[in-house]
Amino acid sequence: MDRPRLSFEFFPPKTEEQKVILFNTQETLSTLNPDFFSVTFGAGGSTIGATCDTVLELNARKNARIIPHLSCMGGSPDEIRDILKVYHDNEIRHILALRGDVPSGMGSVGYFRYANELIEFIHQEYPNTFEITVGCYPEIHPETESLQSELKFFKQKVESGADLAITQFFFNPDAYFQFVDQAQNAGIDIPIIPGIMPITNYSNIKRFCGFCGTDMPRWLQYKLQSYGDDRKSIQAFGTEFTIKLCQHLLEQGVPGIHFYTLNRAKATLDIVKALSNF
Repeated sequence: MDRPRLSFEFFPPKTEEQKVILFNTQETLSTLNPDFFSVTFGAGGSTIGATCDTVLELNARKNARIIPHLSCMGGSPDEIRDILKVYHDNEIRHILALRGDVPSGMGSVGYFRYANELIEFIHQEYPNTFEITVGCYPEIHPETESLQSELKFFKQKVESGADLAITQFFFNPDAYFQFVDQAQNAGIDIPIIPGIMPITNYSNIKRFCGFCGTDMPRWLQYKLQSYGDDRKSIQAFGTEFTIKLCQHLLEQGVPGIHFYTLNRAKATLDIVKALSNF
């Protein structure tokens, strides 16, 4: 049996210090032989230039395949075409295509309204060239009306040419497995990789849950709250919890795991090293 896919997400650094941290994180996590690293694209295209620069710098280090995020907030078709050309010219052949988050105060998305339109544009500009990964939400996107709508939008992305999907992070494995079953029943047949965010800071993880619509079980919330400001205990418990979650997912045969690293290596490294599947 082939090893499950292993991948890590980064965000573009804003300072030279953050850049050093990112490069060190990439170097450390490269020892785990990941299938790829992905690089995020800020709300409203706010990091469009930084994303491209970061992708090219990481790609030049030849540690693993780099997958840039590209969202509908990336600007006009000409601007997105320019980005695609840069990636193509640098032998980057995989894009993570997203609708993207609409910034506060912005009434609508850009030229492309939905990720399926962006996917169609990419394939139109570069036929049979880019592999496309998309996002999906086992616990439903905060702006989606129902599970049926979530599955409809997901299927549109697949029919437009998506090859792989990565979920938003979650803590309840049943939410993932039920979503995969329902997606398969809807005729969605691409691999759906669970996205996992290691727990290292209670206030941060709680805030991310609010943004993403991720449900944090009450018992988990109370457990993390009980540690107060004891960061070491939070990190130790968070690592133990995430190892068990990943073990359960892998035992059930998931196609891989994608870690939202927040540009830090230690927690993710500890988790992966504890898993016999990688």
